[in-house]
Amino acid sequence: MAFTLAHLSDPHLPLPAPRWRELAGKRALGYLNWRRNRHRTQRREVLDALVADLQAQRPDHIAVTGDLINMALEAEFMPARAWLESVGASSHVSVVPGNHDAYVRATQHRGTQSWQDYHRGDSSGDAAFPFVRRRGPVTLIGVSSAVPTPPLMATGRLGQAQRDALGRLLSELSTEQVFRVLLIHHPLRSDSRHKRLTDSDTLLEVLKRHGVELVLHGHDHIHSTMWFEGPRGKIPAIGVPSASSVAHGRIPAAAYNLFSIARDGASWRCEQMVRGFREGDEIQELRRVRLS
Repeated sequence: MAFTLAHLSDPHLPLPAPRWRELAGKRALGYLNWRRNRHRTQRREVLDALVADLQAQRPDHIAVTGDLINMALEAEFMPARAWLESVGASSHVSVVPGNHDAYVRATQHRGTQSWQDYHRGDSSGDAAFPFVRRRGPVTLIGVSSAVPTPPLMATGRLGQAQRDALGRLLSELSTEQVFRVLLIHHPLRSDSRHKRLTDSDTLLEVLKRHGVELVLHGHDHIHSTMWFEGPRGKIPAIGVPSASSVAHGRIPAAAYNLFSIARDGASWRCEQMVRGFREGDEIQELRRVRLS
């Protein structure tokens, strides 16, 4: 029987009114951007409708790849926790943080503290990254690319400690008959200097050496499929639009992915189904793709 993994990203929950003393430096620019643009294009009713449709599909597990919030205000973390609980129990939902969840140094760890049950590994007492969660034939490996950045920058970084630990984990898992899914917020390749993963080249070397079967990410708010070298063939890396997005310009409306994963002889079969808004308020299947 196939295992169904759902993937959504970048919900950007509504921003509560900040205190004036919180609006300094990068947050001042972020708040201006929210007031001018984001509050119109990131809509809670869109997010709620998308999550309801996702839950109706009854996936075996749900992956959320970051940017639950916007400016990492103290008032944002607990509503985001409540939203996660409405999506599913921590055993049923896995989360990695995004750059907006670690927006400034003062509160950069508050998100992972507030949502730690959703990224706690199966065998670890703490909630460190990388984490490993085994669900049926699927093994989820979550890393954090969320780091505070200067104004107008939205880059990410894993750092050597995470990359080294990831390499050891993937090496151990490579001897097992499991479908490995890497969860990360930033895409593995980007043409944007201010939005890129700064140590992507080193991470790609880790994946080329040890491999995974699938990479899931967010950050760019678009449908995306990229292929990277692995030890036994190409690795698909899949991005998804913001889960609360109204279509605007080149940015598509909210959508999510469903991956049907099953063993097929000596290899794996993985089919991607995209569901999202196409016209008006209707959510429908947008396409299916056979990945392996």
